[in-house]
Amino acid sequence: MKSRNKFSILITVSFIVLVGFGLFFYEGTLPVDKTNKDSIIFVVEIGEGSKSIVKKLSQENLIRSRLAFYGILLQLKIRDQIQAGDYRLSPSMSSYEIAKELTHGTLDRWVTIIEGWRKEEIADKVAAEFQIPAIEIINSAKEGYLFPDTYLIPKDSTAGAFILILENNFASKFDDAIKAKISRIGLTELEAITLASIVEREAKFEQDRVEVASILLKRFREGIPLQADATVQYALGYQTEQKSWWKHSLTFEDLRVNSPYNTYQNPGFPPAPISNPGLSSLKAVANAKINTPYLFYVSDVNGKLHYARTLQEHNINIDKYVK
Repeated sequence: MKSRNKFSILITVSFIVLVGFGLFFYEGTLPVDKTNKDSIIFVVEIGEGSKSIVKKLSQENLIRSRLAFYGILLQLKIRDQIQAGDYRLSPSMSSYEIAKELTHGTLDRWVTIIEGWRKEEIADKVAAEFQIPAIEIINSAKEGYLFPDTYLIPKDSTAGAFILILENNFASKFDDAIKAKISRIGLTELEAITLASIVEREAKFEQDRVEVASILLKRFREGIPLQADATVQYALGYQTEQKSWWKHSLTFEDLRVNSPYNTYQNPGFPPAPISNPGLSSLKAVANAKINTPYLFYVSDVNGKLHYARTLQEHNINIDKYVK
């Protein structure tokens, strides 16, 4: 009799706990304030985890219960389906509505522009992510001024609006301090950006950029052709077999291509930038050493650069690191 009573009590307590948890969960999924129709822009960063997202939702007073919201993500099996971007959310939305909204309907989209891309590569990236024809960006954008960065772009953006966002970022990064240094080494802004665009493609590692900028500046000042492979790659354009805008290995015939961008055939800088440089390359040009002892550099198979003062030393480096 006593064991039967204990069992009944256990069943009753379990029922009460389950009902209590159910009420707690239900209460936690309700809107914070169903009468408040005001909305805010809620941003989900690239790579942001669900823990951080739920914490921010709570801090923004958009959900009643973090635990209940986690339960919804698990129940709907959408924990790993939340998209980076920004969303218009309201306290009048239930947690279920917010959870579903975070898996679609982002107002903006994140897009990352890589250092050293030419505008055609940027256009291809944007065309794949947005309803913007690549040709509109190619025809309108100025090479060298599309600053590489990660952007939150309105999904209904036009080519002009997209270009303006990147150009404004470039203008903010290419500041008065950099411009003053560039002026002191005797370069115009266009020359400096063009040189930075070459440095971006020629120097794989951060530690090489100032030296490459210094060597190319010295060659420019002394009237020696820059002989930068990246300028020839730019002149050659898209490589169908390699599916790349940058030819992997240049031939002696390539070095004779008839183009104002071929710095093997033409002294001085190309007429315009060949890529879109990042801040590191812009600063490398601004900090270029006018008294560098080197005139040559060559890259080994790992992208490490080796410097030489004379043509003889350079040829030794070629034999040692390239052939």
